[in-house]
Amino acid sequence: MTTNRNQTVFLLGGYDLEMITIKQMLEGREDCVVIDKYLRWDNAKLSKYQQELKSLPEHTIYGIELQEDIVPPTNYHRIDHHNDWDSKPSVLEQVAQILDVELNRYQKLVAANDKGYISAMQQLSATEEEIADIRKRDRAAQGVTEQEEKLAELSLAQHLCKYGGLFVVKSQTSRFSPICDRLFPYQRLLIYTDSEWMYYGAGKAELVKHFADDITQRKVFYGGGDSGYIGSVRCASSKAEIEKIVEQIIKEYGNI
Repeated sequence: MTTNRNQTVFLLGGYDLEMITIKQMLEGREDCVVIDKYLRWDNAKLSKYQQELKSLPEHTIYGIELQEDIVPPTNYHRIDHHNDWDSKPSVLEQVAQILDVELNRYQKLVAANDKGYISAMQQLSATEEEIADIRKRDRAAQGVTEQEEKLAELSLAQHLCKYGGLFVVKSQTSRFSPICDRLFPYQRLLIYTDSEWMYYGAGKAELVKHFADDITQRKVFYGGGDSGYIGSVRCASSKAEIEKIVEQIIKEYGNI
């Protein structure tokens, strides 16, 4: 890889529509270098770029949504909007600010989708067609297959329960986005498997406080603003622990 010290280096994190849109924004710019390891959410770690960090000590380096599992060098800067950075703009907006460029209509919808899901796109007066297109593209970027789309439908048909204003789904796929998209709009939603769980909607802030220790231990993560999401890292909890958490959330939010 040939670079000059005046170029800004961007290390890409786990793939979704926002990450692909950022890559498209950066590619072709003479002032930027894009390094992409084609990561997923579950393996988007800074250590994946350890060799590049060592070989580029004189460059300004930005890592986008990378878990800092190693100590970053002093020329490294984090771009994120999860956990303690939850109040920050979407990473697409942060990259646009760094580059001093204005987002177009499509990019604004992508940023809104990533930060605040369908509700945020609706606040931009997105049409039903625009929302459906963004959501379809995002699921594809995450790697959701046709088989997983079918498993989502099967999960809803066989394992959807409702407790007051809370929807609970035992999912037959680890891809939760096709379930969320099919159930929207919802006020509260809990999806889980034997190896992970995810809660979406009102009450998320209280769960962030409840799981503060697990968040510190990187067993749980959150994002999406006041009514966003919080959930466990895959396989960070046992099946029994997840079942207990599901029972607790139903008890807490199932009668609201």
